Amino acid sequence: MKITMLSALLIILLATSCSKQQNDPAYEKWKAEILDTENEFTEMAQREGIPEAFLSFAADDVVVMRNDTLIMGKESLRANYEARKEILKHVNLSWKPDFVDVSAAGDLGYTYGKYLYTVTDS
Repeated sequence: MKITMLSALLIILLATSCSKQQNDPAYEKWKAEILDTENEFTEMAQREGIPEAFLSFAADDVVVMRNDTLIMGKESLRANYEARKEILKHVNLSWKPDFVDVSAAGDLGYTYGKYLYTVTDS
């Protein structure tokens, strides 16, 4: 009986926390801000190149994995792009999120979707 009560309480808690999040007017505003940022990133990547977009939007303590290697920090990321600048001249990235969500507190958001990464060869 204790397990049944605990399970029921957990289900009620989850259900009420989810519905409260979606009824909060700030929730939709946060989602729109995340979507706008994603769109700004992809537009910049297409207009100015991938390095410029990532370096513009990345935090100073960014961590990115490339070829099974962690690149830590914005300056390391900049150096990585500099080392690959000839290759990256022929690369294009487009990205469009299919889904956006944000936590009830507004301190964590995420997206997922599809991207197209193309390379023009000689």
